[in-house]
Amino acid sequence: MIFARLAAVVYFLWGALHLYSAYDVLMLGQSLESGMVQGRVLQDAWNLTFFALFGAIVGIKYVWHNNKLGFWLNLVVVSAGDIGFIVTMLIPGVMPIMPGGLGPLLWLIAAGLSAIAYLSGTTHKAQPAPSRVDSGD
Repeated sequence: MIFARLAAVVYFLWGALHLYSAYDVLMLGQSLESGMVQGRVLQDAWNLTFFALFGAIVGIKYVWHNNKLGFWLNLVVVSAGDIGFIVTMLIPGVMPIMPGGLGPLLWLIAAGLSAIAYLSGTTHKAQPAPSRVDSGD
């Protein structure tokens, strides 16, 4: 279970880093002239905010408990976000590897730790909401 807990902490750190980045992108967007470019940059800030919140919340709520659903949710969603960043920003050299590589590094560490936990430990399935049974009285 220690690997799941460590993964959850790293996913939380990944989310915090991306909230900070979203704020920087928001500030950049607000400094631009009103128009399509500004709108796209502000949309990117919005998207970063929700990637960050998703990764951190799923990490703490589900990965912390080594939950199968949480493992797959963060693996797919966080991977999609960081792979897109690597392909569009890091590989072309738009952003330098440092500090730009910190997010992908945290992603790889969190994904690796959660994979170790998932493959070697006890997982907890998402619990369905309790149902009410009417006795007809």
